[in-house]
Amino acid sequence: MAKEITDAGGRALAVAVDVGDAGQVQAFVDRAVAELGRLDIMFANAGIAHSAPFLDHAEAQWHHVLRVNLTGVFLCCQIAARQMVKQGGGRIITTASINGFRGVENLVGYNTAKAGVIELTKTMAVELAQHGITVNAIAPAQIDTRLTRTLSDDARARRLARIPLGRFGEVEEVAKAALFLASDDAAYVTGHTLAVDGGYLAGGLWSSSGSVR
Repeated sequence: MAKEITDAGGRALAVAVDVGDAGQVQAFVDRAVAELGRLDIMFANAGIAHSAPFLDHAEAQWHHVLRVNLTGVFLCCQIAARQMVKQGGGRIITTASINGFRGVENLVGYNTAKAGVIELTKTMAVELAQHGITVNAIAPAQIDTRLTRTLSDDARARRLARIPLGRFGEVEEVAKAALFLASDDAAYVTGHTLAVDGGYLAGGLWSSSGSVR
């Protein structure tokens, strides 16, 4: 991605960061500011998933998922916000999920983390508004990514049946939502979770045959 940006004439910096390590996140933000001048937008998008039935979900995996998907978001946003306060404002965007609203099976750690991101987003929005910082979340449904491409055909079909628009979303559709939230057009939008879900939350867990799933 950094190469694509620089090839197009922009400036980019790619750094490997463990988002669950506050020291690494701080070093990343410091380097970005040093090399690029300031930090106007933080998009806390890193995430992982672990699938297992609740009764069999390993404690180690629970901690690992929450470390990346919730603690990592907290640290990235907190450290970025401190820099934005110095600058007089900024935009923070987090990645939640429809799983933060629904109890999707076999993803207890992921679901819990994403529900936490939604509430974290609201809390940050309230506290950071006085500093000219807006905070919003994006809640995607099934998006066609490397992660969802590992689903079995049966699992993919079950998820597809729950989406009223009848297809998985594209990564560009999530990117465009992030671009809107980062833009001046969203200057009066804060504390909001924008579902990019093909109607999943509006329609409920319905299969294509009309039966509840």
